Amino acid sequence: PRALQDFKENRVPSRRLPDGLRMDLAAGQEAVRTDALIKEFGLHTICESGRCPNKGEGWAKGTATFMLMGALCTRTCRFCAVNKGTPAPLDEDEPARIAEASKQMGLKHVVLTSVNRDDLPDQGANHFARTISAIKDAISGVAVEVLTPDFQGRRECLEIVLAAQPVVYNHNVETVPRLYKQVRPGSKYDRSLNILKMAKEIAPNIPTKSGLMLGCGESFDEVKEVLRDLRAVGCDFLTLGQYLRPTRDQLPVKRYVEPEEFDQLGEYAWSIGFKMVHSGPLVRSSYHAEELANQL
Repeated sequence: PRALQDFKENRVPSRRLPDGLRMDLAAGQEAVRTDALIKEFGLHTICESGRCPNKGEGWAKGTATFMLMGALCTRTCRFCAVNKGTPAPLDEDEPARIAEASKQMGLKHVVLTSVNRDDLPDQGANHFARTISAIKDAISGVAVEVLTPDFQGRRECLEIVLAAQPVVYNHNVETVPRLYKQVRPGSKYDRSLNILKMAKEIAPNIPTKSGLMLGCGESFDEVKEVLRDLRAVGCDFLTLGQYLRPTRDQLPVKRYVEPEEFDQLGEYAWSIGFKMVHSGPLVRSSYHAEELANQL
């Protein structure tokens, strides 16, 4: 049939994952315990929903990045494996459950992220703030890092989150401006930059952080230009990692970036003033986040 012929002619061939990107997925006792706690409390993690390649390692250490406000996202980013659709109403008990799970896991550094909730009047900002406060009430001396959506560029939403005093504020630009329509439909590069700029204006004492995934078709010089843009808005921390296609429903990998190129970009980032840089194929925005924050 013609449809089958078109599919065969236009499909993107699968590529063998380079050896350096092959992860040990074996689950140790601590990973099994983490999985059980997350299921017991009815929580979502980006580790699972986003098909993070470091899930086994992170869970084996008793760490996880909690994903707030359900498992359905209102946007259709083409790199992301999180399911898209119309989310359910907010679960008002979720902040308390995350706090208790974090306590039972013995966490001292908790990372919170979320799906986009463009359906909510406050974009979910108050839910972030309530969760930060609940964790701080439950665990003495805990550090809470947040990785938020762009809140449609609304300053008042950002003010709500930052008033809860996270230890790090993260918003990822993800890719270079030229690829936004292809990679992040519904998002805007300038809006993401402005969110980071506003965060620094609102709470200059809170470090800001951003990240990119490489291998989507960007050039070396385009990445350097984005790094300069991030520094121009005062971004403090940077993560650079390899894009890995979660399933065949997402964008294909254009190329696997060599470790030497990650090193070169990392060195460039240090040279233009970033205070902390993690650059490598398996780096993710919340990977080893506690180590990054501990160096403050």
